[in-house]
Amino acid sequence: MAEREIVPFGDPVLRKIAKPVTELTPKMLRILDDLVDTLYAEDGRAGLAAPQIGFLRRMVVMDCGEGLIELINPEILEKSGEQIGPEACLSYPGYSGIVKRADYVKVRTLTRAGESVVLEGTGYLARCIQHEIDHLDGVLFIDRIEGDQFYHEPSEQKADLLKALKLTQK
Repeated sequence: MAEREIVPFGDPVLRKIAKPVTELTPKMLRILDDLVDTLYAEDGRAGLAAPQIGFLRRMVVMDCGEGLIELINPEILEKSGEQIGPEACLSYPGYSGIVKRADYVKVRTLTRAGESVVLEGTGYLARCIQHEIDHLDGVLFIDRIEGDQFYHEPSEQKADLLKALKLTQK
């Protein structure tokens, strides 16, 4: 187990579609453990997808305040409602934007033991699930920003969304 470097925006790996996990081998479980170590390496981190550490497999770890959640090959089964709020990303340190998401999601996923389970989430958990699954599909939060509401938090200035998008095109 080890903390991994988080891939920054502009790296083409963030725009690639992650492949399904076909077998939960010791290597896959080590990557999952590395995701957990990387997530918890700093306070305030809510979620991390395997592509963000350069590993193109459909794995996510999250802790949205209710404990660790691991998703392997997650598939959204249902979405409803709407929420609009701020969102940030570990691959875009210091930046945030206003994003519209479903307020409720239901997903099917595998556990690290290979069991299929269904997880439901509302509010912040639903936002985290959708954000991280987007990473598995090569979609970034900046693709979903409402209008041009993209901010550089350290300077408290509005950032140029168009420039950010150009740096991260598929």
